Amino acid sequence: MRPIAPRLAAEAARLHGYAQAYDALVARLNGLGAGRRAPRVGQRFPGFALPDATGRFHSLAGLLAGQEALVLSFHRGIWCPWCRVESRGWAEAAPRLADAGARLVTISAELGGRAGSIADRAGALGLCDVDLGLCLALGLAIALPADLAAHYARGGDDLAAMTGGSGRLLPIPATFLLDRTGTVRFAFADPDFRRRAEPGDVLDVLARR
Repeated sequence: MRPIAPRLAAEAARLHGYAQAYDALVARLNGLGAGRRAPRVGQRFPGFALPDATGRFHSLAGLLAGQEALVLSFHRGIWCPWCRVESRGWAEAAPRLADAGARLVTISAELGGRAGSIADRAGALGLCDVDLGLCLALGLAIALPADLAAHYARGGDDLAAMTGGSGRLLPIPATFLLDRTGTVRFAFADPDFRRRAEPGDVLDVLARR
């Protein structure tokens, strides 16, 4: 299984023209402490219930039932190139994840069944965090500057159409490994959306449990 870091870096290089705007956003978010309230290793992950692409709701308790472990991967959406890289990495990790008795669940705020697209790419169950309610509760929701949201829209990524509302709220990409009790065993949350948890690192923690 290949690490995803080189592929993430390749996307950053391909989109280097936007680096200044992205760097400014990340610096502002870090200054505000974005993501620091997210669940940490050793804490119990808060309960939730979210719908899948068909509208069926799934609770955390139900997702944990019968599983040795659960991986929750929060994504910006299929429109995000770094999310596509990460989801492909999880697809490559799927056999080892299954061998460890773990299940992958992807979570994004995309509406109209779009949350299932990133899940299909990763080989996972996809849930929709409508209006980013769960992300807001976890401290994983950030507000985009209006000019950056407008830039995305001009490029064909109309976040208002894809996620509803103003289109200026996005999740901080994050990955959590939960044991069968719902306790966090691995946690990664970074306001810099160009960085992601390595699936291999999560698998290493699984192997040590």
